[in-house]
Amino acid sequence: MTEHLTVVNHPLVQHKLSIMRDKTTSTSKFRQLLREISMLLAYEVTRDLPMTTKIIDTPLCPMEAPMLEGRKLALVSILRAGNGLLDGILELIPAARVGFVGLYRDPETLQPVQYYCKLPSELDERWTIVVDPMLATGNSSAAAIDLVKKQGAKNIIFLCLLAAPEGVARMKEAHPDVRIVTAALDDHLNDHGYIVPGLGDAGDRMFGTK
Repeated sequence: MTEHLTVVNHPLVQHKLSIMRDKTTSTSKFRQLLREISMLLAYEVTRDLPMTTKIIDTPLCPMEAPMLEGRKLALVSILRAGNGLLDGILELIPAARVGFVGLYRDPETLQPVQYYCKLPSELDERWTIVVDPMLATGNSSAAAIDLVKKQGAKNIIFLCLLAAPEGVARMKEAHPDVRIVTAALDDHLNDHGYIVPGLGDAGDRMFGTK
Protein backbone atom coordinates (compact mmCIF):
# COMPACT_ATOMS: atom_id res chain seq x y z
CA MET A 1 0.00 0.00 0.00
CA THR A 2 1.21 3.48 -0.88
CA GLU A 3 -0.31 6.95 -0.65
CA HIS A 4 -1.37 6.58 -4.28
CA LEU A 5 -2.61 2.96 -4.14
CA THR A 6 -4.72 1.07 -1.59
CA VAL A 7 -5.19 -2.70 -1.96
CA VAL A 8 -8.13 -3.97 0.10
CA ASN A 9 -6.98 -7.30 1.54
CA HIS A 10 -10.14 -8.09 3.48
CA PRO A 11 -10.73 -11.87 3.52
CA LEU A 12 -14.29 -11.59 2.15
CA VAL A 13 -13.09 -9.42 -0.74
CA GLN A 14 -10.28 -11.82 -1.61
CA HIS A 15 -12.51 -14.91 -1.37
CA LYS A 16 -15.20 -13.45 -3.62
CA LEU A 17 -12.59 -12.19 -6.09
CA SER A 18 -11.09 -15.68 -6.38
CA ILE A 19 -14.48 -17.10 -7.32
CA MET A 20 -14.89 -14.35 -9.93
CA ARG A 21 -11.52 -15.19 -11.45
CA ASP A 22 -12.56 -18.82 -12.00
CA LYS A 23 -13.53 -19.23 -15.66
CA THR A 24 -16.29 -21.69 -14.74
CA THR A 25 -18.18 -19.06 -12.68
CA SER A 26 -21.51 -18.28 -14.36
CA THR A 27 -22.59 -14.84 -15.60
CA SER A 28 -25.29 -14.52 -12.93
CA LYS A 29 -22.87 -15.52 -10.14
CA PHE A 30 -20.23 -13.13 -11.52
CA ARG A 31 -22.71 -10.23 -11.40
CA GLN A 32 -23.79 -11.11 -7.88
CA LEU A 33 -20.20 -11.28 -6.62
CA LEU A 34 -19.28 -7.99 -8.30
CA ARG A 35 -22.18 -6.29 -6.54
CA GLU A 36 -21.15 -7.79 -3.19
CA ILE A 37 -17.49 -6.82 -3.60
CA SER A 38 -18.43 -3.29 -4.63
CA MET A 39 -20.30 -2.84 -1.36
CA LEU A 40 -17.28 -4.07 0.61
CA LEU A 41 -14.92 -1.80 -1.32
CA ALA A 42 -17.27 1.14 -0.75
CA TYR A 43 -16.59 0.90 2.98
CA GLU A 44 -12.88 1.45 2.32
CA VAL A 45 -13.29 4.15 -0.29
CA THR A 46 -15.63 6.24 1.91
CA ARG A 47 -13.56 5.88 5.08
CA ASP A 48 -12.32 9.50 5.06
CA LEU A 49 -15.49 11.33 4.08
CA PRO A 50 -15.83 14.60 6.03
CA MET A 51 -18.22 14.46 9.00
CA THR A 52 -20.22 16.98 10.99
CA THR A 53 -22.86 16.69 13.73
CA LYS A 54 -26.57 17.41 13.92
CA ILE A 55 -28.92 17.58 16.89
CA ILE A 56 -31.55 14.85 16.64
CA ASP A 57 -34.14 13.42 19.02
CA THR A 58 -33.81 9.72 19.85
CA PRO A 59 -36.77 8.01 21.58
CA LEU A 60 -35.02 8.78 24.88
CA CYS A 61 -33.36 12.19 24.54
CA PRO A 62 -31.76 14.71 22.17
CA MET A 63 -28.22 13.97 21.03
CA GLU A 64 -25.48 15.42 18.86
CA ALA A 65 -25.28 12.80 16.10
CA PRO A 66 -22.55 12.34 13.47
CA MET A 67 -23.62 12.99 9.87
CA LEU A 68 -21.90 13.33 6.51
CA GLU A 69 -20.86 16.93 5.92
CA GLY A 70 -21.76 19.02 2.88
CA ARG A 71 -22.97 17.71 -0.44
CA LYS A 72 -23.13 13.99 -0.93
CA LEU A 73 -20.97 11.84 -3.16
CA ALA A 74 -20.88 11.71 -6.92
CA LEU A 75 -20.30 8.35 -8.58
CA VAL A 76 -19.04 8.18 -12.16
CA SER A 77 -19.24 4.88 -14.02
CA ILE A 78 -16.97 4.16 -16.99
CA LEU A 79 -19.33 2.31 -19.32
CA ARG A 80 -20.19 -0.43 -19.60
CA ALA A 81 -18.44 -2.58 -17.01
CA GLY A 82 -18.35 0.22 -14.42
CA ASN A 83 -22.07 -0.25 -13.87
CA GLY A 84 -21.37 -3.52 -12.07
CA LEU A 85 -19.51 -1.66 -9.32
CA LEU A 86 -21.93 1.27 -9.43
CA ASP A 87 -24.99 -0.82 -8.51
CA GLY A 88 -23.52 -2.14 -5.27
CA ILE A 89 -22.25 1.25 -4.12
CA LEU A 90 -25.65 2.85 -4.78
CA GLU A 91 -27.25 0.33 -2.42
CA LEU A 92 -25.09 1.78 0.36
CA ILE A 93 -25.23 5.42 -0.78
CA PRO A 94 -28.57 5.87 -2.57
CA ALA A 95 -28.38 9.69 -2.35
CA ALA A 96 -25.22 9.87 -4.47
CA ARG A 97 -25.39 11.71 -7.79
CA VAL A 98 -24.43 9.53 -10.74
CA GLY A 99 -22.60 10.24 -13.98
CA PHE A 100 -21.50 8.13 -16.93
CA VAL A 101 -18.49 8.24 -19.24
CA GLY A 102 -18.59 6.09 -22.36
CA LEU A 103 -15.17 4.99 -23.59
CA TYR A 104 -14.06 2.03 -25.64
CA ARG A 105 -10.52 0.87 -26.23
CA ASP A 106 -9.31 0.86 -29.83
CA PRO A 107 -8.08 -2.73 -30.35
CA GLU A 108 -5.17 -1.57 -32.52
CA THR A 109 -3.79 1.37 -30.53
CA LEU A 110 -5.26 0.46 -27.09
CA GLN A 111 -6.16 4.16 -26.79
CA PRO A 112 -9.57 5.28 -25.45
CA VAL A 113 -12.26 6.63 -27.78
CA GLN A 114 -15.06 8.67 -26.15
CA TYR A 115 -18.66 8.16 -27.25
CA TYR A 116 -20.67 9.48 -24.27
CA CYS A 117 -20.30 11.78 -21.26
CA LYS A 118 -23.01 12.91 -18.83
CA LEU A 119 -21.82 14.15 -15.42
CA PRO A 120 -23.54 15.63 -12.34
CA SER A 121 -23.31 19.35 -11.61
CA GLU A 122 -21.32 20.93 -8.77
CA LEU A 123 -18.60 18.28 -8.80
CA ASP A 124 -16.28 20.84 -7.21
CA GLU A 125 -18.35 20.49 -4.01
CA ARG A 126 -18.56 16.69 -3.99
CA TRP A 127 -16.26 13.75 -3.41
CA THR A 128 -16.18 11.95 -6.75
CA ILE A 129 -15.64 8.20 -7.05
CA VAL A 130 -14.86 6.98 -10.57
CA VAL A 131 -15.55 3.25 -10.99
CA ASP A 132 -14.35 0.66 -13.51
CA PRO A 133 -13.62 -2.99 -12.66
CA MET A 134 -10.31 -3.13 -14.56
CA LEU A 135 -7.34 -0.74 -14.45
CA ALA A 136 -5.33 -2.24 -17.32
CA THR A 137 -3.35 0.17 -19.51
CA GLY A 138 -4.79 3.10 -17.54
CA ASN A 139 -5.50 5.06 -20.72
CA SER A 140 -9.30 4.92 -20.47
CA SER A 141 -9.26 5.64 -16.74
CA ALA A 142 -6.95 8.63 -17.18
CA ALA A 143 -9.15 9.95 -20.01
CA ALA A 144 -12.29 9.58 -17.88
CA ILE A 145 -10.69 11.48 -15.00
CA ASP A 146 -9.66 14.21 -17.45
CA LEU A 147 -13.36 14.68 -18.24
CA VAL A 148 -14.35 14.62 -14.57
CA LYS A 149 -11.75 17.26 -13.74
CA LYS A 150 -12.96 19.47 -16.61
CA GLN A 151 -16.37 19.39 -14.92
CA GLY A 152 -14.72 20.80 -11.78
CA ALA A 153 -14.08 17.73 -9.61
CA LYS A 154 -11.17 18.10 -7.18
CA ASN A 155 -11.53 15.28 -4.62
CA ILE A 156 -11.41 12.16 -6.80
CA ILE A 157 -10.91 8.47 -5.98
CA PHE A 158 -10.62 5.75 -8.62
CA LEU A 159 -12.19 2.44 -7.56
CA CYS A 160 -11.49 -0.79 -9.42
CA LEU A 161 -11.61 -4.53 -8.88
CA LEU A 162 -8.24 -5.38 -10.45
CA ALA A 163 -5.23 -3.24 -11.35
CA ALA A 164 -2.11 -3.92 -13.40
CA PRO A 165 1.21 -2.26 -12.51
CA GLU A 166 1.22 -0.57 -15.93
CA GLY A 167 -2.18 1.01 -15.27
CA VAL A 168 -1.21 2.17 -11.79
CA ALA A 169 1.94 3.81 -13.20
CA ARG A 170 -0.03 5.48 -16.02
CA MET A 171 -2.59 6.88 -13.59
CA LYS A 172 0.09 8.12 -11.20
CA GLU A 173 1.77 9.92 -14.08
CA ALA A 174 -1.45 11.47 -15.42
CA HIS A 175 -3.27 12.12 -12.12
CA PRO A 176 -0.93 11.92 -9.12
CA ASP A 177 -3.63 13.52 -6.94
CA VAL A 178 -6.12 10.65 -7.51
CA ARG A 179 -5.99 7.72 -5.07
CA ILE A 180 -6.60 4.24 -6.48
CA VAL A 181 -8.49 1.70 -4.39
CA THR A 182 -8.49 -1.89 -5.68
CA ALA A 183 -9.06 -5.46 -4.52
CA ALA A 184 -5.86 -6.75 -6.15
CA LEU A 185 -2.69 -5.62 -7.90
CA ASP A 186 -2.06 -8.30 -10.52
CA ASP A 187 1.17 -9.25 -12.29
CA HIS A 188 1.24 -7.65 -15.74
CA LEU A 189 -0.57 -6.95 -19.02
CA ASN A 190 -0.39 -9.36 -21.94
CA ASP A 191 0.13 -8.35 -25.58
CA HIS A 192 -3.59 -7.65 -25.98
CA GLY A 193 -3.75 -5.32 -22.99
CA TYR A 194 -5.49 -7.82 -20.68
CA ILE A 195 -4.60 -8.10 -16.99
CA VAL A 196 -2.79 -11.34 -16.07
CA PRO A 197 -3.83 -13.47 -14.22
CA GLY A 198 -6.93 -11.28 -14.23
CA LEU A 199 -10.43 -12.57 -14.86
CA GLY A 200 -10.91 -11.95 -18.58
CA ASP A 201 -13.10 -9.14 -19.93
CA ALA A 202 -15.25 -7.93 -17.02
CA GLY A 203 -17.98 -6.56 -19.28
CA ASP A 204 -18.26 -9.77 -21.28
CA ARG A 205 -18.39 -11.89 -18.14
CA MET A 206 -20.93 -9.60 -16.50
CA PHE A 207 -23.30 -9.42 -19.45
CA GLY A 208 -22.65 -12.79 -21.12
CA THR A 209 -21.25 -11.31 -24.33
CA LYS A 210 -18.08 -12.01 -26.30
